[in-house]
Amino acid sequence: MKTLVMLASAGLIGGAMNALAGGGSFVTLPALIAAGLPSVAANASSTAALFPGGVTSAWVYRGGLTTVDGLPFAPSLVVTLLGGLCGALLLVWTPTTLFDRVLPFLLLAATITLMLGPRLGSRVRSRVAVGRTTVLGVQFVLGTYGGYFGGGVGLMMLAAWSLFTAADIKALNPARMVMVTAANMVAVVCFALLGMVWWRQSVALGLGAMAGGYLGAHLGKRLPARLVRAVMLVIAITMTVLFFRRAFLTT
Repeated sequence: MKTLVMLASAGLIGGAMNALAGGGSFVTLPALIAAGLPSVAANASSTAALFPGGVTSAWVYRGGLTTVDGLPFAPSLVVTLLGGLCGALLLVWTPTTLFDRVLPFLLLAATITLMLGPRLGSRVRSRVAVGRTTVLGVQFVLGTYGGYFGGGVGLMMLAAWSLFTAADIKALNPARMVMVTAANMVAVVCFALLGMVWWRQSVALGLGAMAGGYLGAHLGKRLPARLVRAVMLVIAITMTVLFFRRAFLTT
């Protein structure tokens, strides 16, 4: 019972983080490993557990799903689904050891892009013609990453989108939530069909994530864009440092 309560609490925090800024899997994945799950099963179970919270947040954000300049929403959703499928299959077929080493550098790149996003984005848009093919190609890669592991994928999406559009982070949050949830949905179906999800632990985590996703989405709608960006940067920096420590300093 103590383990289930711990998992529900981790789900509450992770769901709220995902709704507000992203990075909830950094809370839920260690919680599942602490509950005794092997790392690959914990990864799959974390994705399954956070999915209901993502759906809840996407529903709360549904009123903000307007067309964002520079982001073709419907085609981006399609390639995100395809990427999520590829990423999920990649997790099934390949070991995660190498990816554990690469992940901190991906998070570092996302953090730097978030820091420099508005300034760097305006310069990129003024000097380089970013076409539809480029946007969709980047989104496919992000969808693949989301299906494979997904840690910080929401932050990475916002970092990439800041190079394509001048819209602020708060305006992009609804689209981000839908894209992340779409990639997770495909991955969850694959993991469930292949028996990779530990359902008892996932249900406890998922119930907390649904509550956290609902509360976090309502909070995100009311907070100023500058504060949301600041929170995201704190989460991104913290995740990057901790993932470097996990990859290179722990034995």
